[in-house]
Amino acid sequence: MSGGGLLVAGTTSDAGKSVVTAGICRWLVRQGVKVAPFKAQNMSLNSFVTREGAEIGRAQAMQAQACRIEPTALMNPVLLKPGGEQSSQVVLMGKPVGELSARGYHGGRQQKLLGTVLDCLAELRGTYDAVICEGAGSPAEINLRRTDIVNMGIARNAGLPVLVVGDIDRGGVFASFFGTVALLSPEDQALVAGFLVNKFRGDVSLLEPGLDMLHGLTGRRTYGVLPFRHGLGIDEEDGLRVSLRGTVRESNTAPPVGEDVLRVAVCAIPLMSNFTDIDALAAEPGVVVRFVDRPEELADADLVVIPGTRGTVRALEWLHERGLADALRRRAAEQRPILGVCGGFQVLGEHIEDEVESRRGQVEGLGILPVRVRFAREKTLTRPVGEALGERVEGYEIHHGIASLSGGEAFISDDEGHSLDGCRVGQTWGTHWHGSLESDGFRRAFLREVAAAAGRRFVPAGDTSFAALREEQLDRLGDLIEQHADTDALWRLIESGAPQGLPFIPPGAPA
Repeated sequence: MSGGGLLVAGTTSDAGKSVVTAGICRWLVRQGVKVAPFKAQNMSLNSFVTREGAEIGRAQAMQAQACRIEPTALMNPVLLKPGGEQSSQVVLMGKPVGELSARGYHGGRQQKLLGTVLDCLAELRGTYDAVICEGAGSPAEINLRRTDIVNMGIARNAGLPVLVVGDIDRGGVFASFFGTVALLSPEDQALVAGFLVNKFRGDVSLLEPGLDMLHGLTGRRTYGVLPFRHGLGIDEEDGLRVSLRGTVRESNTAPPVGEDVLRVAVCAIPLMSNFTDIDALAAEPGVVVRFVDRPEELADADLVVIPGTRGTVRALEWLHERGLADALRRRAAEQRPILGVCGGFQVLGEHIEDEVESRRGQVEGLGILPVRVRFAREKTLTRPVGEALGERVEGYEIHHGIASLSGGEAFISDDEGHSLDGCRVGQTWGTHWHGSLESDGFRRAFLREVAAAAGRRFVPAGDTSFAALREEQLDRLGDLIEQHADTDALWRLIESGAPQGLPFIPPGAPA
């Protein structure tokens, strides 16, 4: 017998689908329900590697953590990794299968993946009591409905009830709810059970007349009004939306342990991937993180981070165009700390030989680290463990580039001192390992070295546990659902499907 299910859709991208899905998952698992997340197709530059070596979206990995289970490729069978405005790498069941333009993907390839997507969902529903699915963008993207496999396409084929989330903080939520339903075909509308308001500020009683009118107009109820809460965003899907001068999340408000703060500048390179690596730094009391795109913004930074990217050669060109390349070289010569992660590590090297990603052949790097990088067609997808700075470190690798060292010292080694990854010269470090800064002991040791090199009287907090902070965040999401949604009605949806006899709202769209 298949387990229950629910599709969390949204009126727009970034309406809160990922957060609501994670919150429902954490609420359910606390009720003793065996639950799993699912997103048929994800477009994201922030990805994660499962224990079996499959690449999936980081949001689904976080949702699996909300369910207290290990993430697998079943939870995100199709991942699209943009390589520019016109094309994406297609990752199927955790492995890259090629590059496609948007026209080529939506022109036929997407629909061919529907069988795989439905098989994955069926397997999860056969294993778990409930599967909470996340949609993408809006279900009312009528230009894409014919080939849709992530919103109403999956809901129709799997018989899933649909909950539509709207971000009221943006405004226009009532029109968005009504318009979303009214643009769907009668068959699709029959599965839209109702709405969930996200990010509400103020007195809910002032909102209730509008919710009553919405119910009268659509025949569909609102299942909850979630209040606005700071710092609840789980791992973002789209690195292209990061504000160049914004902070990473809301910075930790705890005062610094030492006398000084530590300032971290992150180069906002094009096609930035896995910028969530920086979250562990931002979680440390006294560490101030900001994104930068001008050389003068490096002047007061104690640490400069070059994050991962899906376009290493393009990122290198961007650093030159912005004047950041020379600023980084000067910084390295002055023994001021720099950290490069994955693509950021690669640009710090001497040469990049790329016939895979950019197909530009041999390109000169910044020449700061004695490293040469060759792009292989096979992608490295692993979950390694090692030691660095006298501490255990864990991470995950997602890259085509293979680094060869001609000098410097290894950054990360095995327990016998043999090199595993990365390179260090003076106060410049590079590694392919994403997530390494989530290892608390290593992060503290690294920050102590940075503070000493920068001459800052900064002291890492001895009790900051990044894993515990993540758990607290997920529990807060579960609390939001438990306290501000009609959980009895939500469970009936998950268990029994959409209510019968929901009215059709014209004009609708062709089936």
